[in-house]
Amino acid sequence: MDFLELAKNRYSERRFDPRPVEKEKIDRILEAGRIVPTACNYQPQRFYVLRSPEALAKAKTVTPFHYNAPLMMLVCYDLNTVWKAPHDRMFRNYNSGEQDASIAATTMMYEAEELGVHNVWLRGFDAQTVSEVFGLPENIIPVMMFAMGYPAENSKPNAWHNIRMPIEKMAKEL
Repeated sequence: MDFLELAKNRYSERRFDPRPVEKEKIDRILEAGRIVPTACNYQPQRFYVLRSPEALAKAKTVTPFHYNAPLMMLVCYDLNTVWKAPHDRMFRNYNSGEQDASIAATTMMYEAEELGVHNVWLRGFDAQTVSEVFGLPENIIPVMMFAMGYPAENSKPNAWHNIRMPIEKMAKEL
């Protein structure tokens, strides 16, 4: 499948089949997040695979948006590894962590889709609570999670999935 077709077909899955995702597929998804471009190639992205009953139970305590998925990924960045732009006048003390982690997460989500593993981006959580519940070091900053797995039999995209703003409202040539 070509990339634009894959991107158009992907939707936020909210109904998961309980069967586990195979380790080989998890490894490919992680590899997709490992190889992404990052600011100055510092590679601050960090991934936590949540698939044990204990880890998934913890995830359910930090977000209601788990959709009983059999697998979740917690995507973070290492604050000690990020590229920084301290002289940016608009974004004081800017660091690339959220961008780098988001690029990795998006790439992982498309790789999962390519493998038939559906997913949904989650940001409905308090990062401090996530850090505490999962015992993350102080320098590891949670950015997002995604629930993932195989779609349930009655799975389908939301009605508004294909509603898109015209490109003229998003893009301008300067």
